[in-house]
Amino acid sequence: MASQHLDGIRVLDLSRVLAGPLCAMMLGDLGASVIKVERPETGDDTRGWGPPFSEHGQSAYFLSANRNKLSLAASFTDPADRALILELIAECDVVVENFLPGALRRYGIDADALLAQHPRLIWCTISGFGPESLRPGYDFVVQAESGWMAITGEPDGDPMKMGVAMVDVTTGKDAAIGILAALSARDRAGARTLPSGERRVHVSLATSALAALVNVAQNGLVSGSDARRWGNAHANLVPYQLFRAADRPFVIAVGTDAQWLAATRALGLDALANDATLAANAGRLAQRERVVAAISAHVVTDAAASWIARLESVGVPCGVVRGVQDAVQDALNDANFSVTDAARYGLPPLWNGSARHEPPHCGEHTVTVREKRWLSFGNFT
Repeated sequence: MASQHLDGIRVLDLSRVLAGPLCAMMLGDLGASVIKVERPETGDDTRGWGPPFSEHGQSAYFLSANRNKLSLAASFTDPADRALILELIAECDVVVENFLPGALRRYGIDADALLAQHPRLIWCTISGFGPESLRPGYDFVVQAESGWMAITGEPDGDPMKMGVAMVDVTTGKDAAIGILAALSARDRAGARTLPSGERRVHVSLATSALAALVNVAQNGLVSGSDARRWGNAHANLVPYQLFRAADRPFVIAVGTDAQWLAATRALGLDALANDATLAANAGRLAQRERVVAAISAHVVTDAAASWIARLESVGVPCGVVRGVQDAVQDALNDANFSVTDAARYGLPPLWNGSARHEPPHCGEHTVTVREKRWLSFGNFT
């Protein structure tokens, strides 16, 4: 059964690019009705971020974050369009936007005033560097400034960004969590009106990125030393990294001392298994080079599948390094969601969510929304 937990919740998506649209899409996956407001003709910036483009002319980037939405083409500078947007806000539960401070207010769309005017409205702003900063928020810049790049890449190489815009993704998820918390608080309040401050959700790329440093940041706070790059190794665990088998690379992720003993026995490395100085992780961490060298020299003698079979048989976490196409194809073995569906809708929704509608073309539902407002979702299945 596809998730419809947010059935009846109306979301106005005024955001562009990735973090905001991803947040709104997640709410749509959970059953909310989402109207995406876009610039006439050009639409969301990501509509032009290609190739690749789908057979219907949609950029792959746009497809990844915009299913389960209707698209309304409207201009903030047009009085009639602005009046329509304010009407939609008056009737919705949640607004998601990522404009710079003051930008919407210049067009007569004032979050504080609207929250005061509409006592059940929840307003989520996603920014780059906080509610007072006029700096535009770009994932790459935040990865650089938050410490992510300093800890990513080979130890003797350049700082490296992640292969996915994970700051945007993390922030979008944080925004969705904040909105769900506000909706829950609003429902618990019942007839009592929540103060506007409790209905104002603000997340930023910078704070989401810092929070996502989790154990790496805590290591620095506890030790007093700055974090460094470990490549495909782990700062706190050994062995927990990539190794090269005879045919392809694979990873071993030993997280407990029991897994260490099981791994060394399964790999046939009895000398390591019997060494009492390596029985605890702290000892392996102190002898990292010796442990890694011994495993590396041994596993290169056989195929990755052989080592993985042995390790999995004793419950040691491990896996081959696969390409994106292989990983995606494997995830789409679910009979309820095909490769064709993924090309149209994006990857399968989380939480057993529902891909009810493929990402819209710019302004595809403008006439319908203008005529029926939120009632346009009556046939949106």
